[in-house]
Amino acid sequence: MQPLAQRLANYKVEGHKSRATASGKLVRVVGLTLEAIGCKAPIGSLCKVETMHGDMDAEVVGFSGEHLYLMPSEQITGVLPGAKVTPMASETGLPVGMELLGRVIDGVGNPLDGLGDIYTEKRASFNAEPINPLARKPITEPLDVGLKAINGLLTVGKGQRIGLFAGSGVGKSVTLGMMTRGTTAQVVVVGLIGERGREVKEFIEEILGTEGRQRSVVVAAPADASPLMRLKGCQTALTIAEYFRDQGLDVLLLMDSLTRFAQAQREIALSVGEPPATKGYPPSVFAKLPAW
Repeated sequence: MQPLAQRLANYKVEGHKSRATASGKLVRVVGLTLEAIGCKAPIGSLCKVETMHGDMDAEVVGFSGEHLYLMPSEQITGVLPGAKVTPMASETGLPVGMELLGRVIDGVGNPLDGLGDIYTEKRASFNAEPINPLARKPITEPLDVGLKAINGLLTVGKGQRIGLFAGSGVGKSVTLGMMTRGTTAQVVVVGLIGERGREVKEFIEEILGTEGRQRSVVVAAPADASPLMRLKGCQTALTIAEYFRDQGLDVLLLMDSLTRFAQAQREIALSVGEPPATKGYPPSVFAKLPAW
């Protein structure tokens, strides 16, 4: 048995353990996309890009011949021609556990609330296999969300998905906050995707409140984050919710909003040359929505 300090060091949420492979170099930067040659990495893997301010994380989102297309997880600054690009053979998965309750994290699981590092002993795969349709539990039990109007007129069943559509400033976020505080679910996972930074703090402190935050995990990827981080924010929130579900708990997953998730995927897809289809959205958007 390893000492506790060693186990905590192994599971510290500061990045995944990784080993480097052969490096390449940066040859082109257009818009949001970095283009590298001289290295090989599978789609979805992480690379380190050398900049004037230190290494920058980027994910492989496509390739053409020997050229890799990378999408950075932060703003592109300090990048020079010929910069070193190193693929990282990293561990897959997101650190998960009861330690996440009451915390606010970013799109890849790093803490944003200033309450210190998060230590967990388990990891959940970002790309978990979908449940066999015949193995899914029928939706037969109602879930009390704490709002009489929804419970009585649009009853939410355990395992059901519903959408909330309305114009700006009419109370969508307030409704979500009321559901978070009033639901009978043991765990609430809130994904704030593409919100303005000011609205993220307001939601957590004023709408969610201390009572709602105690049993919640908030994943925040605001509008000023890169498209990749906004996309990862949705994936992280879903992965955390699935973990708690697999522990036998009732989980309420709130995503605000799927529209901004679709816009983030559109930005990435158009940047790597995917042709637009319906209303400017490329086909990959419609493939990812039902998968997530």
